[in-house]
Amino acid sequence: MAVRIRLSRGGSKKRPYYHIVAADQRAPRDGRFIEKLGSYNPLLPQDHEARLVVDKEKVSAWLSKGAQPTERLQKIFANLGLCSAPSMREQPKKSAPKAKALERIKEKEAKAAAAAEAASSPAAEAENASAE
Repeated sequence: MAVRIRLSRGGSKKRPYYHIVAADQRAPRDGRFIEKLGSYNPLLPQDHEARLVVDKEKVSAWLSKGAQPTERLQKIFANLGLCSAPSMREQPKKSAPKAKALERIKEKEAKAAAAAEAASSPAAEAENASAE
């Protein structure tokens, strides 16, 4: 049984409130869980003490047993010093430019470099001075 530490949504429409739970990964998001580990209320201000309530001992016990936190909770736990931060990419692979787009970008850069070099050459400066 693979255990995940994840957020279980509660609260009414447009007023979210989350419980931090340890649950079987096959269980529904708001369904059956093994243990409650804390709560998260995103509507409260960042510095409010009730925004994030976590039982650190229970979380560290589940992490030592091999439970995997979701990406959002891994960020939160990293801020609390319970686990390492997830590795985030600047640009996802899926939206990175493909081969043809990379070629066009390189050509554009080469043309811009050539134009800048031509503008800064002494012959071009002399022509500009004589034209004025």
